[in-house]
Amino acid sequence: MSLRSYNKIWIHFIWETFDGDKIFTREQRKNISNLLYDYCKEKNIFMKINFVNADHVHALIDLPTNLSVEDCIKLLKGGSSFYINKERLTKTKFSWGKGYAAFSVSASQLKNVIEYIRNQEDHHKIKSFTEEYEIFMKMYGDDLLSEKNR
Repeated sequence: MSLRSYNKIWIHFIWETFDGDKIFTREQRKNISNLLYDYCKEKNIFMKINFVNADHVHALIDLPTNLSVEDCIKLLKGGSSFYINKERLTKTKFSWGKGYAAFSVSASQLKNVIEYIRNQEDHHKIKSFTEEYEIFMKMYGDDLLSEKNR
């Protein structure tokens, strides 16, 4: 048996449009979603699911051994913004917002995260992206803050 690099690291990425503007129509969202799947396949990144909202994106990927979290999100945001501008999906030059969120997902929570991403449309009838993001930051951030204080 030869030794090979192997990992199974699921990452839930979230990123938003510049200034959080709700700019994508349903058809554009479908096109961007398909582009993300195709682009990931081209870059040897396994994307389990994504959902493109009018103002932000959720994507669940299995982080490849050759990419860092930062390299991966740069590819996703860069490739999709290039496509959006090339296809002139927006009236002005498009760019994603500067930041992103990346959360690790354990194998035991994979189905829950997939369902959460799959049900984005219903979810955002109740909560805005800002409210959603604040919940994520509290869920993940409080643990980080309490660790720093120990």
